[in-house]
Amino acid sequence: MDEEYDVIVLGTGLKECILSGLLSVDGLKVLHMDKNDYYGGESSSLNLIQLWKRFRGNDKPPEELGTSKEYNVDMIPKFAMANGTLVRVLIHTDVTKYLNFKAVDGSFVYNKGKIYKVPATDVEALKSPLMGLFEKRRARKFFLYVQDFEESDPKTHEGMDLNKIAAKEFIAKYELEADTIDFIGHALALYTDDNYLDQPAMDFVKRVKLYAESLARFQAGSPYIYPMYGLGELPQAFARLSAVYGGTYMLNKPQCKVEFDENGKVVGVTSEGETAKCKKVVCDPSYLPDKVQKVGKVARAICIMSHPIPDTNDSHSAQVILPQKQLGRKSDMYLFCCSYSHNVAPKGKYIAFVSTEAKTDDPQTELKPGVDILGPVDEIFYETYDQFVPSHDSAADNCFISKSYDSTTHFESTVMDVLDMYSKITGKVVDLSVDLSAASATAEE
Repeated sequence: MDEEYDVIVLGTGLKECILSGLLSVDGLKVLHMDKNDYYGGESSSLNLIQLWKRFRGNDKPPEELGTSKEYNVDMIPKFAMANGTLVRVLIHTDVTKYLNFKAVDGSFVYNKGKIYKVPATDVEALKSPLMGLFEKRRARKFFLYVQDFEESDPKTHEGMDLNKIAAKEFIAKYELEADTIDFIGHALALYTDDNYLDQPAMDFVKRVKLYAESLARFQAGSPYIYPMYGLGELPQAFARLSAVYGGTYMLNKPQCKVEFDENGKVVGVTSEGETAKCKKVVCDPSYLPDKVQKVGKVARAICIMSHPIPDTNDSHSAQVILPQKQLGRKSDMYLFCCSYSHNVAPKGKYIAFVSTEAKTDDPQTELKPGVDILGPVDEIFYETYDQFVPSHDSAADNCFISKSYDSTTHFESTVMDVLDMYSKITGKVVDLSVDLSAASATAEE
């Protein structure tokens, strides 16, 4: 390996694959290696036999669950917002041609022990049983403001400078109740905590608007889309993209060791006695454990069921957000459900996930409020995993490490990390002003 690469990417997790695609399209010479013999790293999709091997060792899956290969169980399940950043990246790189998306049936929020559809427009606000009559009217005014808001048109700002006033001051103008603010902040704007209330209102309004516009996009019951056959399709699509632009892929490369010069700058990666030279390394936390720090952990339950999540209008695919205040927790809990309608399970089977930021080593107790909502399950697996973030100066050593995946069941935070890394690596910003109509998703038949 005498060749020198601009960038060596280690690990084929989703973030690494998106970056390798973006960098290849930019004309950089990319070598992509993985110690595993499969794509996806932490974010891979498993069939039934792989799932059992991972959680139950040598046990065999029961026959009544159906054939193994009909299952594609995501290890990091997430939906994409129809007009969100991930879709813009997919269009910008033209990866959409390798993928087949389908709209997600439902988006729900947990409130006072019950599940409700998330209202996202003035029309839905008036119909929603989440709010009383007077609150509906106040919420309708709020949604109308957001729907009409255009950053470039001051006439739509109603005399407010959203870059100056805090979100809570903006919300106070509408006199919304605490529970309403809770579902708007966590189930529409998708904030993971309440710190946003003290930040400028601009980001908050844009996030709620993105939700409403994504919802209108495919006229489905939710603003989300999800690839047929599961998220394992995404890393492979970006890998194909990288290959089209001259990127090189090597799976099953054991002990990928990052090499540094006397100044601590990266010079290459050694595997099986050969060193490939490079100027920069991109990787997930497992490849450079001494350059990351643990910041928390995620608890997750993976369930195989023979029915949809109750009270979700029989949705074959759905997200339910349980805001932290509703549970008396310090972090939100997320339910994710998909099924045979997205080709991730045999007919009649549903796969549901419950996830949250873990505060203890007992996922069973922590996830109970979410698991209880699911009703009877055929099989359930529990796990916790640590979350790492880079703790080094990437400008000093030219190593760019992704953050571990969080507990959210949507892509917004994941893609922000990718775009931030891209800018650090290249000094440029990805152009996301794309024609959104270039991506389509088939609605439920």
